[in-house]
Parts: sequence; structure tokens; C-alpha cells
Amino acid sequence: MLHFEDFVPGESARSHSIAVSQDDIVAFASRYDAQDFHVDPEAAKASFVGRLIGSGWHSCSLLMRLMAESFLLDATSMGAPGIDEVKWLRPLLPGDSVSARRTVLESKPSRSRPEMGLVRFRLELLNQRDEPVLEQTNWIMFGRKGSGIGPLPGGDWLAHAPHYQRPAAESPLEAPAALPEPPRFFEELDAGSRHELGSFIFTAEEIVAFARSFDPQPFHMDEAAAAASSFGRLAASGWHTAAVWMATMVSHRRRQFAVASGRPARLGPSPGFKNLRWTKPVFAGDRITYFSEVTAKRESASRPQWGLYFHRNTGLNQKGEEVFSFEGCVFVERKPG
Repeated sequence: MLHFEDFVPGESARSHSIAVSQDDIVAFASRYDAQDFHVDPEAAKASFVGRLIGSGWHSCSLLMRLMAESFLLDATSMGAPGIDEVKWLRPLLPGDSVSARRTVLESKPSRSRPEMGLVRFRLELLNQRDEPVLEQTNWIMFGRKGSGIGPLPGGDWLAHAPHYQRPAAESPLEAPAALPEPPRFFEELDAGSRHELGSFIFTAEEIVAFARSFDPQPFHMDEAAAAASSFGRLAASGWHTAAVWMATMVSHRRRQFAVASGRPARLGPSPGFKNLRWTKPVFAGDRITYFSEVTAKRESASRPQWGLYFHRNTGLNQKGEEVFSFEGCVFVERKPG
């Protein structure tokens, strides 16, 4: 059993591998990131990337699964407040076999809660050639030795393979009542413009379906275990909250395309994000409404037909409380001619 004191700065450890098939990539993306280059091998050939690749959110979710398997389920883990930064360095490809490497960067006892400490990690998802697919840095909270904080409840939490299976009863994505504006090219984007993307009810079935594949911690999978945890009741994985943001963004883009006249501007992939924060738990029954605001943009030196725009994204629950936020960027097409 790993406690806060067991994580020594500088130490590194490697997990086992997970094989990723084309079906795995399409299954995840069909629910959470249904862009052509994630779900349609033929359409992907004409896209920005030129071939089918996995969603970046799928890569993050696979990293979470590997971390849970390799050490979190055998530790006094108390969750993570957020993610400092994620860099998507290489695409996740059909046929890849991915493993995770964790490196302890620093650790510090909590000032306000002496029973716990915080450990900052660099987490990497590596393909079969030891090339980094993504790099992530974040803090994780752990109970200290002698604090009385014990291990997570025992159970067969890893019974389900890391391949997404949709629940029998799915929660729909709810579109805003107002029609969106048509998609804008890089030159037409204005800093400060904010859009409501859509809403989603996190049912217990949805929470468990995601967690059993990608974040199999007891408080995401079992009502009784969650009741005995710091959450107090069944709570969604933070990566589930983030993946649904992506689903609402894709749905929003489709609505934009539907009202466009002429050929609309296309989006490319994202190189990563930073300052992701899970500020409040998302519980079973919560309805989260997602928003995206353009904050800045810049031209791309390497891809002159594309530009990058930066955005702050948020999720608010039914009480109007912010539960989720992050700062991202994405390639967007420039005006032709």
C-alpha cells in the first residue's frame, strides 16, 4: 500500500501495455469526439491529419486507466484537483500498444490537512516504440502514514477491459434553444465571443460505463463505496466530465455546419491544453451545461493555411456552480484565397 511518503522525487516507474484497435478508437470517439478523423477511416484521408487517429481525450483516458491499474488502486489516493498541462505529442494510431510512465517531480505535505500530502507527477503515455503520445503534469493527493486514511475498498474494479462500451440507457446531449452562428474562419474569430455548447445529465449508468473502462476507482463505480469516500456519493470521473465537453463541442460544430452557407471553416486537431480544474464534484443526476469562449488567436508558421485559436472552456451545474474549466487551443482553417 502506497502512502504519500512512498513517492520519492526523481523516482520513475513503468506500467504494462494496452493494445488499441481501430474499433477501440471509433467506439470512444463515436460517443465523445465524433470528428471524421476519429470515426471514419475514409473521410479521415481528406482531413487535416490525413488518416484515422484516436481522440486526444481517449489518450488521456487510457493514461488514467493505466495509472489506476499500476498504482492508484493500491494507494491511499484521494483524487486530483486538476491537470496543470497536457501536451498531445503524437497521434494515437490503430494498432498501437500504449504504456504509462510516471515520474515523481516533487512532493509536499498539506498545510491545511496534516493527514495528507500532495505529489506532483509527470505522466507519459508511450507507444510501442517508446515514443511519447502525450505528456501530462499534475498533482495527486495521498493519505500519510499513520493518518488513519486507509486503502480504497477492495473489489473487482478491473473486471472490465479498457474498451468503451456504451450503457444500455444513454443520456442525450441537449442542444441550446438558440441556433448557433455559422463556423468562422480564423480571420473572423473575435476574442471574447462566448458560446453555449450544450448540456448533459450524468446518470449513474453513464458514470459507471465510463469509469469501468477508464477510471475504475470505487467512488466512480459503486454507490456504497462512494458513500464511504470523501465524495459521499457516486461521482463522475473528471476525465468523463472533460470527454462530455468534447462531445458537446462536436455537437455544437455540427449545428454550426447546418446553418452555414457555402463551405464552412474546418477545425484541425489540438496540440494540448493547460490549467484544467475540477472545482466541484459531478454527482449522479447533475446536469452540466458547457461553454466555450475565444480568448486569443495567432497565425501558424508551420501550416500557413491554418491558424490557432485559444479558448477557455467551462461547465456549470444546475445550480450555476462552475464544476470544470480548462484553457485549450485548436487549429482552425484560414479563409481560402
